[in-house]
Amino acid sequence: MTEPLLKVENLRQHFKISRNFTVKAVNGVSFEIYPGETYGLVGESGSGKTTIGRSIIRLYDPTDGEIIFNRDKISGELSDKIRRRLRKNMQMIFQDPMSSLNPRKKIGDIIGEGLDIHKLYSSQKERRNIIGEILKKVGLSPAHAERYPQQFSGGQRQRVGIARALVMNPKLIIADECISALDVSIQAQVVNLMKDIQSETKCAYLFIAHDLSMVKYISDRIGVLHKGYLVETGTTQEIFTNPAHPYTQSLLSAVPQPNPAVEKNRKLISYDADKVSYENCTMRQISDSHFVSVPND
Repeated sequence: MTEPLLKVENLRQHFKISRNFTVKAVNGVSFEIYPGETYGLVGESGSGKTTIGRSIIRLYDPTDGEIIFNRDKISGELSDKIRRRLRKNMQMIFQDPMSSLNPRKKIGDIIGEGLDIHKLYSSQKERRNIIGEILKKVGLSPAHAERYPQQFSGGQRQRVGIARALVMNPKLIIADECISALDVSIQAQVVNLMKDIQSETKCAYLFIAHDLSMVKYISDRIGVLHKGYLVETGTTQEIFTNPAHPYTQSLLSAVPQPNPAVEKNRKLISYDADKVSYENCTMRQISDSHFVSVPND
């Protein structure tokens, strides 16, 4: 096993709302991502998935914990040198494509902004060629570089966001529900595109999603998040064939099956989330890469 590209230890992200109330969005989450792999992060809405992604890329300042990326410590205060390396080697695909694109800039300038900042081209012609090629890769035309975000559909805007992240050739891409705005047929195209680019560049993905079937398809390892806690993590095969935590079992039981005969007899596993507290739980190792949250004795 090679050295992890990203190592997150005991990450906590709390938001103080008032003097007497603090939202504990993420509580002591730890995981690792290795070069060239895809780590899927799943869980219900409000479980803290997006918050983890934004904390890792330092859109939020983590409350506590340590984050090591490409041998650089990126938690705490960042020097200009480390911040520059972080911005170049880690990119994020945001969930809402409209709010993440500047409506006053053309698509070509939005995609090329990172190229401009880090001076990754030698001439304007090379810049146009790079932008045109990445637009073609995500299913758009190079001529679209002269249009504005409001001239596109939601799915097309999401593809622009994907192109903006991929054009930098980063070592890690945080994909926050990056295919949720796309049609089913386009979802498959984009995910296959991400897999092809991963095989070419050996970049890693933190793939945040609700669609468990897509997570199963693209991910090498999966972490299951609930109430800001990582309740189970393991390889894709381990999570889907032998889920150990009751919440994971409940989550998987809700996945629709394409076979009508199987779907007719599918039984939902209930899980009373309101009666569960993870304050006194620890992660127990089941196998080499399979861990599950269990109450302390």
